[in-house]
Amino acid sequence: MPDSSSEPSALSALCQNTVAVARSALGDRFQAEALAESLGLINLGVVRPRDVRDFPVLLFLDEQGLGLQVTGKGAPGPVRAEFVTGKMGYRREHGGGAGQLVAKAVGLQKTRATLHVVDATAGLGQDAFVLASLGCRVTLFERNPVIHALLADGLARAALNMDCEAIVARMRLLEGSSIDWLLNSDAEAADIVYLDPMFPHRDKSALVKKEMQVFRTIVGDDEDSGQLLAGALERARYRVVVKRPRKAPAIEGPEPTTRIEGKSSRYDVYSIKALPTQ
Repeated sequence: MPDSSSEPSALSALCQNTVAVARSALGDRFQAEALAESLGLINLGVVRPRDVRDFPVLLFLDEQGLGLQVTGKGAPGPVRAEFVTGKMGYRREHGGGAGQLVAKAVGLQKTRATLHVVDATAGLGQDAFVLASLGCRVTLFERNPVIHALLADGLARAALNMDCEAIVARMRLLEGSSIDWLLNSDAEAADIVYLDPMFPHRDKSALVKKEMQVFRTIVGDDEDSGQLLAGALERARYRVVVKRPRKAPAIEGPEPTTRIEGKSSRYDVYSIKALPTQ
């Protein structure tokens, strides 16, 4: 089960004016109250998201769990950290195993050792779940409290599923900034450090969809990605892997040792020393 024992990070004033907690009639009232209190957000109680006008987005609890729901008429459905069904369920069953790009970037085809991967920018946890499903032990950090809440809820629901229980048992979710953890850890604190920082979009045309605008308002850009890479290189035993949009520049710092490219994204690999064969 995920470990989220430390205190949630503070939400910015902008985020507090952007998002509120709410639920459907079938949503867990006690979970909604606890979430609103821990994040310092207004709890709207039972609402229909299409009727809400004061907040552009909700942390919305219904019978399927916690989601990030855009409000107003015609809004798309909620964004969830979902591992049991949908895209992640299909990927778990038919995803190609160690042949997946993220697995190649981490080096799973080159070793039989059980690697400890620190996912320092976990987001909704999709890549971390893939790596855990392939046998890695994964420590996840997500410093944004709203996204952390989504991820914690998704992992808790997945832990109740017989096909996902063993995978989630290899995942440990922590609160706070991974930069602080990296700076205060001993040398070689992880075998692999995995980074997927939010890429700054300066072209507003790339943010046409309302839900993407709201998501970026909540998450923001990772302007300290250079510091994050530097800390990762100090603490990773074998390599650091950075996921980037395929045409985006590398993070400021040393040149990657190699790159693995997909259709829309790529993985910059910074090798430190060879992976163990066993």
